Amino acid sequence: MTTALTDVNHDAPPLLAVDSSKYAFFFDVDGTLAAIQPEPDAVTIPLDARHNLQKLADHCEGALALVSGRPISQLDTLAAPLVLPLAGVHGAELRDAANNLHRVELPADVAEPLRQMLEDGMKALPGTLLEAKGMAFALHYRQAPQFEKNVLALAESAVAQFAALTLQPGKCVVEIKPHGTDKGAAIKTFMQHAPFHGRIPVFVGDDLTDEKGFQTVNALQGISVKVGEGSTNAAFRLAEVTDVYDWIAQLLLQLQQDKIGKEFTL
Repeated sequence: MTTALTDVNHDAPPLLAVDSSKYAFFFDVDGTLAAIQPEPDAVTIPLDARHNLQKLADHCEGALALVSGRPISQLDTLAAPLVLPLAGVHGAELRDAANNLHRVELPADVAEPLRQMLEDGMKALPGTLLEAKGMAFALHYRQAPQFEKNVLALAESAVAQFAALTLQPGKCVVEIKPHGTDKGAAIKTFMQHAPFHGRIPVFVGDDLTDEKGFQTVNALQGISVKVGEGSTNAAFRLAEVTDVYDWIAQLLLQLQQDKIGKEFTL
């Protein structure tokens, strides 16, 4: 049963007293670690933010992953020089901490006719963009919001024709992906294996695509954080991407202070 979304919680997430063996961190990318841009290719994660992610990953013994709608190849480029566990295309691709890659593939008799159908449909909607991700497709309309209903209708028509597919709405985008792939399922998979297993999950995201992740983390008694306004299952909220950077920096400062305090008492 889907939990009803609410818009009542505006509390910032706590500054965790981070024991390196206690927490596992999961971050969405677009709208969370990177500001939304008019075109997907224009998105970047600032260098300082990447450095702090590496420091946080080191402190929690590698229990830090990016969980995104983007393909893993794009996530590696955005996070470079970091090499992290990754869930791409909402979990249809997953690279674990041991560098094993798991991928859900669309059957050939689905992928090609679906691609052709979407290309033909999007050509009739100037300003929209079709992004092919291999096993999934993203139908962007950020530059043509007047076609929102048309894009949704096209996506619904495609899913109606191919039973293996499902829809995932997002911010100015509708994604078509394989059934059973979502960020909640990806987080569950990570949490079953080292170095994530046995830790308290922390997930930060901003979009409808992150709600399944929030639900999973809540069920595991973790910490769920939504970035920005809007109804959500998340327990905590940060206003914008720069607040995510500040929160990570404050976590690292807390870690350093805790370390100094422990050394002082020895």
